[in-house]
Parts: sequence; C-alpha cells; structure tokens
Amino acid sequence: MTTTVASVGREPEGRLTGGVDRYVRNAWYVAAWSDDLAAGAVLAVRILDEPIVLWRNSEGVLSAFEDRCLHRLAPLSRGRCEGAALRCMYHGLLYDQEGRVVDIPGQAVATDALRLRKYFTTEANDWIWVWMGNPALKASTLPDVSGPSSLDYAFGRGQLDYAAEARLVSDNLLDLSHTSFLHKDSFGVSETWARELPLTSLQDRGVRIERWIRNEGVGGAVSSATQVDTYHRYDFHVPGVMIMSTRCYPAGIADSLGGQTPDLSQPPDLYTSQAVTPITAKTTRYFFVMAQRRSARERFFDMHVTGKAFAEDRVMIEAQQLRMDEVPGRRFLATQADKGVVLYNRLVDRLRTQEITEQEFERCNPAGPANSDE
Repeated sequence: MTTTVASVGREPEGRLTGGVDRYVRNAWYVAAWSDDLAAGAVLAVRILDEPIVLWRNSEGVLSAFEDRCLHRLAPLSRGRCEGAALRCMYHGLLYDQEGRVVDIPGQAVATDALRLRKYFTTEANDWIWVWMGNPALKASTLPDVSGPSSLDYAFGRGQLDYAAEARLVSDNLLDLSHTSFLHKDSFGVSETWARELPLTSLQDRGVRIERWIRNEGVGGAVSSATQVDTYHRYDFHVPGVMIMSTRCYPAGIADSLGGQTPDLSQPPDLYTSQAVTPITAKTTRYFFVMAQRRSARERFFDMHVTGKAFAEDRVMIEAQQLRMDEVPGRRFLATQADKGVVLYNRLVDRLRTQEITEQEFERCNPAGPANSDE
C-alpha cells in the first residue's frame, strides 16, 4: 500500500525549538574511541551539553565524572591521574574512582559524603559509551554494533563534528533518498534511491528500513558494468546509533522473493555502524565504522569516497542549520520518503515525554509510590 504524505504527517510540534532537552536521557551515548584514552590519561568530552571527564587509572580502568571540581568548579580534565585516583591540578583535591574526595591539601577529609557525580560507562566495539540518564534505570545491553569478523573484512573509521543539531544528522541518516542527489559526485548512484520507497517499520527503540535496488550496479552505482540486486537493511536505534548491512545477489533474486527479506545468513558485502552524539544544542559528533569484504590484498577500507560523501552531508546540514536559525519555529513538511524520520522522531518524543513525566512524579513523591498492602 502506498503511504501518502498526509498519513506520514508533518514533523511533530516543538521539535524545531532547539535545546538538548528534546533528546532521550536514559540511553547509552557514544563518547569517544576506546583507544583515544590510554591508561593514566584524561579526556574532556561533552554530551547533551554536560561536561564530562573520562579517565583511566594506572591499570586502565575507565571512569567518568562531571568535569567540575567540587572546590572551585575547575575542569578535572586538566587534572592528572595518580594511581587509582584523579587529582585536580588547580588546588589539588584528589578523587577516588567513585568520585569521593580523599585528599584536600592542608586539611583533613572529615567525611566521605563529598563526591562528584559519576556516570556509568562501558566499552564495546572500540567505543566508549556513557549512560546519561537515571542510574537506577541503566540498561544492561547496548545496540549490537559488533559487525562482521575482522578476519574477512577491510575496515575504516572516522568522526566528524557538525555545527548543527544532532537531530538533523539523524534525520539525514533516516532518509537516504538524498543519496541520489547530494552524493551524485561521490557515491554516484542512480535515482532509484529517491524514486522507490523503502520498507519502513517501527521497532521497540528504533526504526528499521529495508530496500532492494534491482538490476543495477552495486548499490545502484551508475558506473558499474555488473548488474546485481542489492539489498540494504539498517536499524536506527535510540539515541542515534545506526547499523547497516548491504548484500548483493544475482539480478532477479529480489523479484523471485517478491521483494521480501533475503537469507541473511549470507555475510554482508558491506557493513557500517554509526553513532550521532549531541554535544550541545547545535553541535554534534558523528562516529562511523565502515567494513567491506576484502580481497587477499586489501587490508584497510578505502575511505576516500566515503569521506567525500560524508563531507557533502556536513556542508549541506550545516547550511540547513543556518537557514533554520533564520526562521525559528518554522516546521518541516514531510514527504513520503520521510516516514522513517517521522516515526523515529515521534518515538524519541514519546520516550522523552515519559522520562520527564517520571522525573516530575519522583520530585512530587520523593518517598516513592505508596504501598497498597499497608
């Protein structure tokens, strides 16, 4: 059944007002690459406009605190690691791995109640992840971005900083119809990406988008002499993590399957995991890993074309942000290609509204809900 523009609807009200409060808090955000932080090192990051210091003790154990010393609010990211502790290099307060003050030069520490805000952290698939929400609601699992075995694939990676809000970067990834036009000089694909709608479905905490490119070059490449059917599938998870796989089949397979999902036990020909992290209301860090099945002589993924395409995205999205700022509050008009964008943004709105409601309840009921058995 064809989805009409009216049934997709306009962007939800209030999503163009700016600010980081629109983003889900109870989620794992990608903060940095694991190898950006050596044992005994500190690193300043910012997520949802909150300054965070990441640090490893001398044994390599990872911790994350609010990046403000309790004494004068100086940045702890300008401090130094001392064994299993972090020293502020302004006036010398020392913090253990739980954020407790264990040394104040010139006076005794009379209580262990002096402590910094600590963030839960974990590491997976070369990324450092930080839980930005309620510690009591910390999810035990991450989106599965593990991807294929490194033995069979050539890998590349990178990151970009955008002078634009994270929602725009996510919207760009959720509507790949732009690939036919914005990336004509890099990816060089046909207009099939724009003229044939994908299959889009709402998942528990994300959106799944699937499409076939039939009887064209790999991925719709116009320069390819080989005609194949290409199946693309990606999941876009809250708070902004994308996992995409691409598989190529002999021409005619898509029609023989009636356009349905093929056998996914075949290893993907191309795989990518990407993460969109809001730094401030209008700055964003974009992480990406690319993997391609390699020949015997390939060791690394050639990032030249991908880097050019991602640079095209950044130029356009930053220009879009400037135009939006000239007309604050003006809403987008969704097209049929925006179904994934609208479904995802509505999901984020719903989850964030639920968080705010729960926070307000907790403020009004600090002792928690009454026990009906009493």
